[in-house]
Amino acid sequence: MNILLIGCGKMGGAMLRQWVRHGEHSFTVADPAADDLPSGVRHVSKATDLPSQAFDVVMIAIKPQAIADVLPDYAHALKEDGTFVSIAAGTSVASLENVVGDAAIVRVMPNMAALVGMGVSGLYANARCTAEQTRQIVALIDQTGTCIPVDSEDRIDRLTAVSGSGPGYVFELLRSYVAAAEELGFDHDTARTLVFDTLSGTVEAARQSDQTLEALRNSVTSKNGTTQAGLSALMRDGQLDTLFQDTLQSAYARAVELK
Repeated sequence: MNILLIGCGKMGGAMLRQWVRHGEHSFTVADPAADDLPSGVRHVSKATDLPSQAFDVVMIAIKPQAIADVLPDYAHALKEDGTFVSIAAGTSVASLENVVGDAAIVRVMPNMAALVGMGVSGLYANARCTAEQTRQIVALIDQTGTCIPVDSEDRIDRLTAVSGSGPGYVFELLRSYVAAAEELGFDHDTARTLVFDTLSGTVEAARQSDQTLEALRNSVTSKNGTTQAGLSALMRDGQLDTLFQDTLQSAYARAVELK
């Protein structure tokens, strides 16, 4: 596919590098501030530098508040049977339709793990998208990690609370865990290694296991041992479950407000 990326900030740039690495599509970036683009990516500074109906996909990667002013100038570059794809957080399909009219539109909610090719993205396609258009965009987003198609924008908002905002929760968890390890007497670098490698190794072990998470937890928890003592503090009065439920509900409520 021939793909136009409008805007190339942190998220758009991260995804672009994964796509270029796969080498299956051609890319043009429209962004006057873009620099250090991957080799082979064409760069233009303004919409008038682009031919009409040249692109199979126009990827919207600019700030949501700029869409109404910027996107109309680039609409001419999309082929008649092309697809608009938005990674602009909090911007509904209806808002995009108000700008570009009756068109095939896909809304994608990525997360920052796309930087390392391990992103998790939700994808919603409007009724104008054909099965083939949807399949093509799912395959494209899969190149940045994992793509999860959903059947409503409400599911995108719920997914945003879990995976879109999720890296922020994980970074805070890591920060707190590392700080606690330092309080036990480890220097910062050693504490980071202990925490990071424990977390990544445990996640991979769980991913490869066919046991439930509860069963895995119990398998490493000896009666009256150190793990049980730690878990008793962590899980006291259901505080961990309540904290995560409150976290996701708050993020979901805000996602709904932003639409």
